[in-house]
Amino acid sequence: MITAHSHDNDGNAAIRLFCEMQRDGFRPDNFTFTSVISAVGLVAESEKHCQQLHCVVVKSGTGFVTSVLNALVSAYVKNDDLDEARELFDGMAEKLVVAWNAMISGYVHRGLLQEAFKMFKKAKEIFQEMPEKNLLTWAVMIAGLAQNGLGEESLKLFNLMKLQGFQPCDYAFAGAITSCAALGSLKSGRQLHSQLIRLGFECSLSAGNALITMYGRCGVVGDARNLFLTMSFVDSVSWNAMIAALGQHGHGVQAVELFEEMLKEGILPDRITFLTVLSACSHAGLVEEGHRYFDAMHDIYGITPGEDHYARMVDLLCRAGKFSDANDMIGKMPFQPGPQIWEAFLAGCRNHGNMELGIQAAERLFEMIPQNDGTYILLSNMYAAKGLWDNVSRVRKLMRDQGVKKEPACSWVEAENKFHVFMVDDTAHPEVNAVYSYLKQLVLEMRKLGYVPDTRFVLHDMESDQKEHAISTHSEKLAVAFGLLKLPRGATVRVFKNLRICGDCHNAIKYISKVVGREIVVRDGKRFHHFKDGECSCRNYW
Repeated sequence: MITAHSHDNDGNAAIRLFCEMQRDGFRPDNFTFTSVISAVGLVAESEKHCQQLHCVVVKSGTGFVTSVLNALVSAYVKNDDLDEARELFDGMAEKLVVAWNAMISGYVHRGLLQEAFKMFKKAKEIFQEMPEKNLLTWAVMIAGLAQNGLGEESLKLFNLMKLQGFQPCDYAFAGAITSCAALGSLKSGRQLHSQLIRLGFECSLSAGNALITMYGRCGVVGDARNLFLTMSFVDSVSWNAMIAALGQHGHGVQAVELFEEMLKEGILPDRITFLTVLSACSHAGLVEEGHRYFDAMHDIYGITPGEDHYARMVDLLCRAGKFSDANDMIGKMPFQPGPQIWEAFLAGCRNHGNMELGIQAAERLFEMIPQNDGTYILLSNMYAAKGLWDNVSRVRKLMRDQGVKKEPACSWVEAENKFHVFMVDDTAHPEVNAVYSYLKQLVLEMRKLGYVPDTRFVLHDMESDQKEHAISTHSEKLAVAFGLLKLPRGATVRVFKNLRICGDCHNAIKYISKVVGREIVVRDGKRFHHFKDGECSCRNYW
């Protein structure tokens, strides 16, 4: 029953049952502890519960059991207590993949990328030193790499596994397909889909769910929907994946309709379902619907909203310019707002130019996560948009003093059987001169239709003509131009960017789609934009 409550994302019920079990004189075993510890991250005051359970584990004599220790590491990471998690992790004799993944993910979330990379390099050396690897070992490693954003490594390992004579199982396929989703490699994803069918795994639920996510993340939400409708069996993960895909593409109304259909089918939503539907509402500006679903979480389904749910609501309200409502929600939270909350608030302030509230949010973030480059960049962008260049300089100096480096913007496009990556003001790509030449031709045609470069998005103080040049070399423009040059006539151009698309690039690509008469899909760090006939699917709301 404790496990069932945990799987149902009802952490409070799991903990209550655990306490009742102890009061009735039953002694928890390894499985009990693993289940209840897994439930801790789902409740308020989870850090306190985690510490209390850790004490109970030690007193019970199960503090050496691998499964229990791995669960504790994951729980400490979810509570953002990396120091306690690392101390526990380092003292473990046997570490399961779940613990390695938890630690790596925790470091990445905190922005400690060097620590994450060191740990991954060590998740990899142990694997390579194993004298014998079975199919499960390969599959777990492939999935672990995929889940930690190391898609290229995961796909290489998948191919190496096949070269060494192992026929992939559906779980290994799911890991490889997840990698294609992260990379945006539609071609590889479709090839894997074909291999799945040939090997008779087309009915696999794990592979099917990975395919829904892959098609959604590669910009072909229609293919994801078709797969979802034709799968022989779907579970809550399938519904969540499909709702998420619709939301990422800005189809908020359709995502909400699918969520309502899920409820009619008798599928109980979990905390992930609500994250996906709240994100969909945020991207589409569905404020009323978002409020209704947020309230229903606890009132109807008994799910305690976590910080991530509150962050989605703050994001929804701030995108809509409702800063007073967002402030009220932050003030009424049953816990102290963490970085997720203030990052959403700051991003909304940047979008609407709310300088005063933006500075307050940035100050909170500087206290909590001083090494996070996003805070400095958003604040700097706000000052730059207002022409406050002295303030921009102060923020950049603060970054240097703190040793914080900005993540470089890059965009990539798949063409001629490989990925082509472009940086801002790129000079490294072997065909970049042809790209610049083609872009100049495009801009001439775009100007005839009314395009004027928006130099407000240049983040350095310079002369007007220099600003126009600087903004013309943004990575997404270069990747789009390259795709237009290299892909077959009429083919959709799919570009992926690691950061949020800039306002001028968004406007420029609308004009480009009109000039060339082709659909251009851009996936940035937040969502998808489908450009066609001079319009964007987001309707300028992103």
